[in-house]
Amino acid sequence: MNPQTIVVRFDQVAEQSAGPVLRITGFVKARELIQLLDAADLDANPRSAKSGPVTEDILESIGDTPEIFMFKTKGILIGASFYEKLQRNRYRLSFENPKIEGILDGGHNTLAIGTHILMSALNSNSIKRQIRRWPDFKEAWEEYRDEVEALRKLKPEDDGYTENALDFLVPVEILVPSDPEDEDVLEAFNSSLLAICSARNNNVQLTLETKANKKGFYEDLRNALPTEISNRVEWKTNDGGEIKARDIIALSWIPMSLLDHDFVPEIPPQNIYRNKGECAKLFDELMSDDDVSEATGGEYTRQVHNQSVRSALLIAAQIPALYDKIYKDFPAAYNENNGRFGKISIVKMADEMRSVPTSYFTRQPVNYRYPDGLIMPIVYGLKALMKVDEDGTVSWSQDPYDFLDNHLAAIVKKYKVILDAYGFDPQKVGKSEGSYELVVDAFRTELMLQTA
Repeated sequence: MNPQTIVVRFDQVAEQSAGPVLRITGFVKARELIQLLDAADLDANPRSAKSGPVTEDILESIGDTPEIFMFKTKGILIGASFYEKLQRNRYRLSFENPKIEGILDGGHNTLAIGTHILMSALNSNSIKRQIRRWPDFKEAWEEYRDEVEALRKLKPEDDGYTENALDFLVPVEILVPSDPEDEDVLEAFNSSLLAICSARNNNVQLTLETKANKKGFYEDLRNALPTEISNRVEWKTNDGGEIKARDIIALSWIPMSLLDHDFVPEIPPQNIYRNKGECAKLFDELMSDDDVSEATGGEYTRQVHNQSVRSALLIAAQIPALYDKIYKDFPAAYNENNGRFGKISIVKMADEMRSVPTSYFTRQPVNYRYPDGLIMPIVYGLKALMKVDEDGTVSWSQDPYDFLDNHLAAIVKKYKVILDAYGFDPQKVGKSEGSYELVVDAFRTELMLQTA
């Protein structure tokens, strides 16, 4: 990828250097940030910005007190792996890798300032209603870029010029390598960026999943998941996804638990339901192991190189859709065993609801809405359909969809003992290790009967 290059001009500027990092700080007119809004993105920021009370307060500060706005905000933090000092307080920045360079902190400030510029360029506040998250802003920015450019070119003597539109000052801090020509300094600089991002964002603590995503631990899962699922996962805070990353990570431990390596921790099966935070924590620790991943190009991001783990992640990417199949088919399998699923107190039928319920991951229409604790042991039972090949990789022993079509009812017949014993309490069913052991045994019994 070719680096994005911009020039930032400071009204006032100072430099400080310590170790591998050079800090450039000062005040920048809003008009000087237009190039930044063109080139940089929030990929380097662990959190994605969204509009709300915070951005509304920033917009109000710009509108009401532009002359002191620079003292009311911490501004924008930018990271770049290459810079060149020019004349007249100008600095040329190149973003070689947008995953770790660009806007590191101040995403809400950037969103609010960009929204203010659009409102000024269009002479209308209505555009604000269209911008809910950063991708919405970028789409509007590209659509109205000509209007922004026309605003930028206005001079004080021109009609329509207002000083508050683009000439208010913004605090900007730029972090660059103290010696970009020294490979050791550059590597140390890149390695420090995640720690700096995390510390600067600690006013709202970053979730473990957000940090793991930033390190690249979720890339294999993200790429292997069906696009319609992956695009709906909230991989980092405020990303707007409907699916929580830890739900995907918890399910990944089903195939991962087959791996027989010292670096793979043992996780009680019920933890995929009752303790998803612990599943995410252990996933982070596993992916950090040198036997599993390696640093990429001296950055703090890592790439999985262990083929056993990669194969388990590929299987894990298929489980969300299988989860939804089980969720959809479970009621019918229960009814095949002289059950009346719709009569269970915690179950809601679709015709009793205002809108048709859908499954969690794939949004398929379903006939019932019920707690997932009732089916989590069956989802875990898919483990019985997996095998570890001679090369240590995980694969399916047979097609899981065909197996569920032919054997789910028989498995549910045995599983009803657990449901009855716990009175269909999803918490008790989902948190009992015995539930998972019984279902895995039921899967294995059906496998043996199938080959007998």
